[in-house]
Amino acid sequence: MSSLNPTLINQIIEFLNIAEKLKCEMRHSWLSSGRQESVAEHTWRMSLMIPLFAPYLSQPIDLEKCLKMAILHDLAEAEVGDIPVFEIKTLEEKERKQASERTAMVKICAALPDETGKDFLSLWEEYEEKKSYEALFINALDKIEVHLQHVEASLSTWTGPEREMLFQDKWLLTHCRFEPSLFVFAKEILGIGIKKLEAAGENVSFIQQRATSS
Repeated sequence: MSSLNPTLINQIIEFLNIAEKLKCEMRHSWLSSGRQESVAEHTWRMSLMIPLFAPYLSQPIDLEKCLKMAILHDLAEAEVGDIPVFEIKTLEEKERKQASERTAMVKICAALPDETGKDFLSLWEEYEEKKSYEALFINALDKIEVHLQHVEASLSTWTGPEREMLFQDKWLLTHCRFEPSLFVFAKEILGIGIKKLEAAGENVSFIQQRATSS
């Protein structure tokens, strides 16, 4: 077992100082209490969902790997900030965001001891590629947590595009189709959101029509 020496301690502190920024970085999402959500709060509940869903998946997963991937998936935002997905309009904007996040992640991981930094960067890159089952799982949980938080928040915080997202598969259902249990859960969340609109007396048919025609 490796021992902590002064150099290693300083490296870990530097890394944790960077990670602390996620507690300060606000997302577009709002909490049920009425305040804005931080990136760190989103990451925490995503991580909690991993052991909750693991028993219901069609394939076994490496829990440690998945937990690491979830904890790391938004770490680049400590440097570049959070950009709501619906604000990315073009492929060029998406590629620019991906490039800036990768640059940030390389810098952040460089603050760690060599092997740890390489491991963290490799896990983050695997998540970004979204090819492995674990990466698809964490990506789906990311989208599920976002939508769950959305429907938990007051309707007064919902924008027009966020209302329409309930009826557009690309924001949630598309990311969950690879795994039946996640797909069923995702549909339930969308149903809760639609019922919330109906209970408030909103014109759900008009919102759905606008969403599916855009």
